[in-house]
Amino acid sequence: MKAYVFPGQGAQFPGMGKDLYENSPVAKELFDKANEILGFNITDIMFEGSADDLKQTKVTQPAIFLHSVILAKTLADFKPEMVAGHSLGEFSALVANGTLNFEDGLRLVSQRAQAMQKACELEPSTMAAIVGLEDEVVEEVCASIEEVVVPANYNCPGQLVISGSIAGIDKACEMLTEKGAKRALKLPVGGAFHSPLMEPAREELAAAIQSTAFSTPLCPVYQNVNAQPVSDPETIKENLIAQLTAPVKWTQTAQNMLADGATLFTEIGPGKVLQGLIKKVDRTAETAGVSNYEA
Repeated sequence: MKAYVFPGQGAQFPGMGKDLYENSPVAKELFDKANEILGFNITDIMFEGSADDLKQTKVTQPAIFLHSVILAKTLADFKPEMVAGHSLGEFSALVANGTLNFEDGLRLVSQRAQAMQKACELEPSTMAAIVGLEDEVVEEVCASIEEVVVPANYNCPGQLVISGSIAGIDKACEMLTEKGAKRALKLPVGGAFHSPLMEPAREELAAAIQSTAFSTPLCPVYQNVNAQPVSDPETIKENLIAQLTAPVKWTQTAQNMLADGATLFTEIGPGKVLQGLIKKVDRTAETAGVSNYEA
C-alpha cells in the first residue's frame, strides 16, 4: 500500500516552492490564491527570503503546508492509500486525502501558527531532544519534576522530544543526562509545543476547526494523538484539536502503518526528516521523497 507522509515545522529552506511556481500553472494558481488568503505575499518570502525570514511563525507553518500540498497536487499519479503528517504536517495530510479543501486547510494553518505564537508569548518555554534513552525512562523523569515538562514528540526509538517550562526542561535535561542520555539538547524553538502550555492556542484553534467543513476522506489518516487510522470527519476534528497539547506519536504511527500494510512511504514536501525516522522504526521500510517539481 502507498503511504504518503508530510513534514512539520523545521523543514523549511530558502527558495522553497520556487521551481513549482515557475514550472506548473496549477502550482502558480494555488500560490497566488494563498497570497490572497493570507493577506501578504508569502511567495516573496518563500522564494527570495532568508532562513531568518522563514523562521517567523506566521510564515513557517503556512510555507511548509503550501510546499507539501501544492507539490502533491502537481503529481500525476498521486493516489494515497494511507496518509500521516508530523504535527503541522497533519494538516497537509488532511488536504491530500480530501478531508479539507486547500483554502480551508491554509486558513486553519495560518490561525494555528498565530495562536501558537500568542501562547508562546504568554509564558517563556522551550523543547529539548533526548537521544539514547528508553521512552519509559524519559516519561518517568518528566513525571517526577514539579514544573511543566512532558514528552512531546515520539520521533523514533531512542529519540524523544520533551516540552515545557524553561526551568522544567533544564531540570529534565540534567536528570536525563545523569540517567545516561547520549544527548539532551535544547531546541531553537519559540515555545513548548505539544504541551499543556499550548492550551490557549488549543482553545482558539478549536473554534476555527469546529466551524470548518470536514469531508469524508479518500483514505484513512493516521493521527498524531493516537497513531490510529481515522476516516470519520468528526473524530478527525476532535483529534486535530487535541493535537496541540498532546504528544505526537510518530514512532507508533509508523509502526501501525507498517502493520496495516504500508509498502512504500513517500515524504512530500521540504526535507527528508520523516524518511530517516521511518527507517529508524524499521530499517527494511521502503522510503522515497518528493521535494521538487517533477515534470
